[in-house]
Amino acid sequence: MSNSAQQIVDAVGGPDNISSLTHCATRLRFQLNDASVVDAKTVDSIDGVMGSVPQAGERYQVIIGGAVQSVYNEINALPAMANRGGGGGESADDVKAAARAKGPRGKFSWLDNFFEFLSDSFRPILGALLGASLFITFMALMGTLGVIGNWADPRTDLDPSWQFVNFMWQSVFVFLPLMVAYNATKKLGADPWVGFAVMALVMLPGFAALGESPAAYQANVAGSDVTLVDVFGIPLTIFNYGSQVFPPLLMAAVLGPLSKGLKKIIPANVQLIFVPFLSMLIMLPLTAFLIGPIGVFAGAGLANVLQSVNAFSPFIFAIIIPLAYPFMVPLGLHWPINAIMLLNIQTLGFDYIQGPMGAWNFACFGATAGVLFLAIKDKEVQMRQTATGALAAGLLGGISEPSLYGIHLRFKRIYPLMLVGCAVGGLVQGFGGGQVHTNAFVFTSLLTIPAFDRIGLYTLSIGAAFLVAMLLVIFLDYRTPEQRAESKAAKAALEGGDTSGAAAAGGAAAGGSTAAGVAATRSTDAGAGSNGTGAADPKDVVSDEDQAKASQWLAALGGPENVSQADAAAETRLRVQVKDSTKVDEAALNAAGLPGAVQVSPDLWHLVVGSNANQYATAMGAKLGKQPVG
Repeated sequence: MSNSAQQIVDAVGGPDNISSLTHCATRLRFQLNDASVVDAKTVDSIDGVMGSVPQAGERYQVIIGGAVQSVYNEINALPAMANRGGGGGESADDVKAAARAKGPRGKFSWLDNFFEFLSDSFRPILGALLGASLFITFMALMGTLGVIGNWADPRTDLDPSWQFVNFMWQSVFVFLPLMVAYNATKKLGADPWVGFAVMALVMLPGFAALGESPAAYQANVAGSDVTLVDVFGIPLTIFNYGSQVFPPLLMAAVLGPLSKGLKKIIPANVQLIFVPFLSMLIMLPLTAFLIGPIGVFAGAGLANVLQSVNAFSPFIFAIIIPLAYPFMVPLGLHWPINAIMLLNIQTLGFDYIQGPMGAWNFACFGATAGVLFLAIKDKEVQMRQTATGALAAGLLGGISEPSLYGIHLRFKRIYPLMLVGCAVGGLVQGFGGGQVHTNAFVFTSLLTIPAFDRIGLYTLSIGAAFLVAMLLVIFLDYRTPEQRAESKAAKAALEGGDTSGAAAAGGAAAGGSTAAGVAATRSTDAGAGSNGTGAADPKDVVSDEDQAKASQWLAALGGPENVSQADAAAETRLRVQVKDSTKVDEAALNAAGLPGAVQVSPDLWHLVVGSNANQYATAMGAKLGKQPVG
């Protein structure tokens, strides 16, 4: 992947254009000095790249998939990247803060920052969560087969060997608050180990044992019965904080600004000692007495809202969740729901959200499978590679981001088809009575199906979601008529041995015509065979064969008098403006050897020529009397 690492850096503008580089579970996240210089077409064509996503604020994301950590390390290992991105220099937070200081990024920037905080608090531990979910699936499978008893019930006496296997996933989820505290505190610029230590206080066995002391008593707080014990005359609420995620998030939200404030008033030469000490002095009791309980109650409140909807109508709930997730995930709105899933398991012993969520995931993967089928059929190598990687990440890991960012958000026709699959999967669960539960937090993939209690209903619903989305994409296509025509031209060029034309058309079909592509084409027009005015000399670039084809195409378009303008829209397409589309003879165009013709508006046509669009545009321009020939 080393060559690809260098190619990615070059395609985003080189090392000097990279202010910082971070990564998430599947994407490289570049903060650039100038995002306008990115060659998106080149980025998407690099081996191992599944796609790219430009963002506001000079940010650019490159979708890699499961190998993102390796690619990230290889990029930072490049000599030219020394002291840049993840290898040093300004942090991503510093760069983003500087970008915001230059001007407002929109009235919802606070919302972007909030969900970015949530994402970065959970993202680094996704691998551990995924690994733990497979241990859970194994235990669930053993329970289903009758090898062991109800492994999720603490009252069940398991053999010591199986108890040990059970501990293997509990090690992640019980201590999840410590992991979240570390990440969230680090995200806000405070010492992450201080955040870890503060959260560790309420997770000590001795802290929980206070609830069993003679001094403990029961009280009703916010409608819930809780255990209290007076500490220096102040009531301390005793909770089991294992698997809780809202308390560490709230703690970090306070610790971050506190740490920065202390650094402003404490001399730099003693900050190493007194900033951590004073932070802990303030945050330890504040978290134990106030922030921790608030986090528990806040999480319970959100969970109760969803539980009320589910209790009111499992049928409605089973449909709402899969239809909402396709819009929540791209915006990062799924992170709070993930936290509620964990809270449900900690408080109820099971979760009811992941079952209907599986319908969304498998509709997403089904749409990707449909794209893969068409890519293989049409010999689109780049899309085939992207879809294969995305489908593997989804079906085996339950990760939707490669499909979502690498394919679905790039082709507007996919989302409506995928939503139909989501609805069908939700309807199957709804008509089956809903209430598909799991005893643990898992990634909804093929490997984790045994973790759900109503396996038959769950399997039927995700299978229906997958098949419906896949078949709709296959039969209705994910491309516009224009992109389909370009794909046809690419296939014809490839079969005819014209690999350069196929690559050009394939690139256009994969991502559609972009401003960069059009600009590149026009630049070629202006530079080829310069005659002193910057325009191409027709004698140098237009062959007799090109002129003959141009004449045939003009005749089929209703004659030169019916054509107002003809120019190259990309390396494989001509954009032709006609006066009356009823005079256009599509059959004659095809008979004249044109791979494809698409009417994109009442009087605008795109002719897919396969290759050499510049020369054909010049030839047609000459026939229209706009350029001299000879």
